[in-house]
Amino acid sequence: MALGKLQKGLISESLDPCCREILQAAGLRVQEKPGLSKEELLREIRDCDGLIVRSATKVTAEVLEAAERLQVVGRAGTGVDNVDVEAATRKGVLVMNTPTGNSLSAAELTCGMILCLARQIPQAAASMKEGKWDRKKVGGRCSSSGWGMSVCGACSLTLPVPPMPAVPQTIGYDPIITPEVSATFGVEQLPLEQIWPRCDFITVHTPLLPSTTGLLNDSTFAKCRRGVQVVNCARGGIVDEGALLRALQSGQCGGAALDVFTQEPPKDRDLVNHPNVISCPHLGASTREAQSRCGKEIAMQIVDMATGKGLTGVVNGQALSKAFSPQTKPWITLARALGTVLCTVGKQVQGSMQVCTLGTPLKEAGSYLTPAVAAGMLSGGTQKEVTLVNATLLAQEAGLKVTSTHSDVAPEPDSSTGLVQVSLQGTPHQVTGTVQGSTPALRQINGATFKQPAPLSGPLLIYRAKASDTSALATLTGLLSKTGVQLLSYHSSSMVAGEQWSVVGLSAPLPNLGELKPRVTEVFQLHL
Repeated sequence: MALGKLQKGLISESLDPCCREILQAAGLRVQEKPGLSKEELLREIRDCDGLIVRSATKVTAEVLEAAERLQVVGRAGTGVDNVDVEAATRKGVLVMNTPTGNSLSAAELTCGMILCLARQIPQAAASMKEGKWDRKKVGGRCSSSGWGMSVCGACSLTLPVPPMPAVPQTIGYDPIITPEVSATFGVEQLPLEQIWPRCDFITVHTPLLPSTTGLLNDSTFAKCRRGVQVVNCARGGIVDEGALLRALQSGQCGGAALDVFTQEPPKDRDLVNHPNVISCPHLGASTREAQSRCGKEIAMQIVDMATGKGLTGVVNGQALSKAFSPQTKPWITLARALGTVLCTVGKQVQGSMQVCTLGTPLKEAGSYLTPAVAAGMLSGGTQKEVTLVNATLLAQEAGLKVTSTHSDVAPEPDSSTGLVQVSLQGTPHQVTGTVQGSTPALRQINGATFKQPAPLSGPLLIYRAKASDTSALATLTGLLSKTGVQLLSYHSSSMVAGEQWSVVGLSAPLPNLGELKPRVTEVFQLHL
């Protein structure tokens, strides 16, 4: 991905001063304008290369469309439900978050909520303020309860860290973390259907996704132990608020602790006012340490991206995390070049394309080479800038299905370095390339092999002609002499059906190919 130089950044919410200071030290002009209205944000974002937000700023498709120069949206925190990630991806805008920045603070609040629910501490404190001495309010011990976590994300890993009474059994579910990893921090993984009936406490730690919206609902509450207690310090909407209220009213749910709501601040106060509900105004990340850490992390991530040092916390461009390695950059350049060559030879960007990596060194490379090939395929046929961020999405929208495979075996002489092979399924069009030193090179095109791989960089002239007819080369020599364009390299392939391919490196593109076209079967120019 070719990222332009980041020049101007906008911080649209209150963040620790260290965020601004780190960005400014890296040479960015930074504006801090918290509390912008939608109209003000649309005006301010037009000439910004970077935008840093917390959870209040809504980065909608309209905002992204107005941001003519925007390259990155940095979320100082974990959840990105206030960012239209799909719209950002389509535009090629990178979305980052700081998944570990506030995890410990959220975990601490969760533990505090559990203790408050179990011992009814807030109710007892309120009773004292009313002048009462009511010792009949009796809670239960955490240490005598089963504790269930629906976990997905870093904060769940830190949950047992703050001081807590011993919990006899903690069970959980996570579609990403393996049972073996969960066991290392004391959580036994079970399917969700087995978790509901076994827990006295259920806490959720997931992002708000279509699959997690309404995770606790009327159906799941019915499967729980009567009197189950629920904690949500993650995202409003994971617990169905209507179902929770009904469960509280029926006694199926014995209490709930909520730091987040579907609408914030909540206009419907029925849950907040329920006597068995403890609520906070979204304070999970509201510690000085968490705010400082999130601001520092997102600033450093953006600076690392801008300087080419590395990429972390990427939400919508995971392939890019490998793109900053000196070892992978030439392969990404190769993959994009192969896509461009294949599109030109095949004269189409629709259908099915297969990317095959060959050789053990490229075993994990498909994740970032496949989008690079797609970017090359699309580079000449779209009005939008195609990057590793949006290539896969734009390919789908263009009717191009992209698949990838891998084989540990690569033919000689490339077995130690590897090969990338790209094919248009159902056609004879196929290109294969490798990297020599740090130079991308073409090894094969439509079955014709180059004994010496042809470099794929700079202005190139590629043509196919009869092997027995030398007039094409003579005509090309004459054209170069007339135009003053220098010949930098020349590579010819093996014969296929009496024809061979030639790849010519030039100092500049030729202005007119009219004299050459009658001498060849096909010819085209590229600038890679």
